[in-house]
Amino acid sequence: MKFKVIVVVGARPNFMKAAPIFVELKRFTNMAPLLIHTGQHYDTSLSKVFFHDLGLPQPDAHLGVGSGTHGAQTGKTMVLFEDILNKHEPHLVVVVGDVNSTLACALATVKVRCASKDYYPLLAHIEAGLRSFDWHMPEEYNRRLTDAVSDFLFTTEPSGARNLEREGIDRKKIFFVGNVMIDSLLRFKKRAEHSDILERLKLDTKRYALLTMHRPSNVDEKRELRGLLHVLRRITRLLDVVYPIHPRTDKMLKQYGLTADFLKIVPPLGYLDFLKLMMNARCVLTDSGGIQEETTVLEIPCLTLRSNTERPVTVSEGTNTIVGKDPEKIFSAVENILKGKTKKGKRPKFWDGKAARRICRTIDAHLRNP
Repeated sequence: MKFKVIVVVGARPNFMKAAPIFVELKRFTNMAPLLIHTGQHYDTSLSKVFFHDLGLPQPDAHLGVGSGTHGAQTGKTMVLFEDILNKHEPHLVVVVGDVNSTLACALATVKVRCASKDYYPLLAHIEAGLRSFDWHMPEEYNRRLTDAVSDFLFTTEPSGARNLEREGIDRKKIFFVGNVMIDSLLRFKKRAEHSDILERLKLDTKRYALLTMHRPSNVDEKRELRGLLHVLRRITRLLDVVYPIHPRTDKMLKQYGLTADFLKIVPPLGYLDFLKLMMNARCVLTDSGGIQEETTVLEIPCLTLRSNTERPVTVSEGTNTIVGKDPEKIFSAVENILKGKTKKGKRPKFWDGKAARRICRTIDAHLRNP
């Protein structure tokens, strides 16, 4: 008997997490994995390039959800994914991360259970238990609600299990497996070294900072965005700041009539080019979650432009420092890095490139012996 397993991707951070799981599932002769792309990120630079870089096949279905409000995007995804579930009747659905597609497909899966007496698809959440405790972040709702309805909760760090048990999740459902994002990083690191992105952008190793910035709390309000641009301008007096601009930020800059021409702005990059940039940066400034993890493994100083993180192990064990949006704190942190005052950090447990293997072995064991 072959077990049908649907792996869902929707936005760029999902691709690096889903790729090693999908590849590992293909190695099991009793598994029939399907890759479903919701199309939450629909720009070629944010989607197709990543499929190519990560060696993922074309998805078995592309839902084409596109942009929209959180409610519209989530609702449209649920409707379309329900059709996928009814068509394929998978034994298991795997969702990753905390984007709107994650929650939408999780809810559609458990709703299908309620509508059928005979069909009961199981649900697995990769990166379960991560908590920022910031209810202004839509991702926090996505994470918590997905965890509440999942049958398998795969955690990346010890805080995940603690958070889940505190919320009343049965510990038998919780599996500490490590970080699939790091599986992709370690697998493609050597290939990324061959990228010519530094030559194309005329950059010297360790002579620039890499910036990612896209969170609504940082870019949707003119005052907040202008304040961050002001400190970034000061930082460019110390070293170049390279910014693969996110479409959301690009939109808000134009809407507010703000300029960022003092930054080295480039279009969104593929995975290998971006990884090469990150590997060779003096430091990274970010409001992303996954980049905090990647910089920890690469031993690159990371300054997180938020007041919190759902990945505390990157601070307690890794190279990550929470600097918030205080201009003086951000600038001082960059100065310290340039003076050699950096956190050395260490690689957290199970961030070893084998997380997908642990996940798939767990899935296989439970599907065989429910």
